[in-house]
Amino acid sequence: MIPMSLNFREQMLYDYLLARPEERQYWQEKVHKASRAGDESAAAHRLEIELWRYFEERSAVAEPFRSLARRDPPRRSLMRNLAELLLRLWGEQRPRRERGGVDGRAEAPP
Repeated sequence: MIPMSLNFREQMLYDYLLARPEERQYWQEKVHKASRAGDESAAAHRLEIELWRYFEERSAVAEPFRSLARRDPPRRSLMRNLAELLLRLWGEQRPRRERGGVDGRAEAPP
C-alpha cells in the first residue's frame, strides 16, 4: 500500500472511525458500495463530499470534533486523501494487471 499523508482533520476523522466499530462498519459499507461503480476518481470525489459533511455534523455533537469547532470553527477542508485511503482499504479489490514484458505488457505463457 502507498503511504498517504492526511491533514489534521482527515486524521482526526480516520482515528474516530477506527475507534468506533459501528461508525467504521457504516463507512466500510458506504466505501465498498462507492467503489463498485468503477470510476475511482468519481467515487473519491463523492466520498470526499460525504466525509466533509459528516465531519461538520460531528462538529456539532461529538468530541473531539466539538472542541475543535469551538477553537477553530469548521471551514471547508479537503478530505480527498482520506477518501482515497478508504477506497484502497475498504473498497472492492480489483485484480491487478500483470506486468512483465520489456514494454510493460504481460508476457505470453511458455
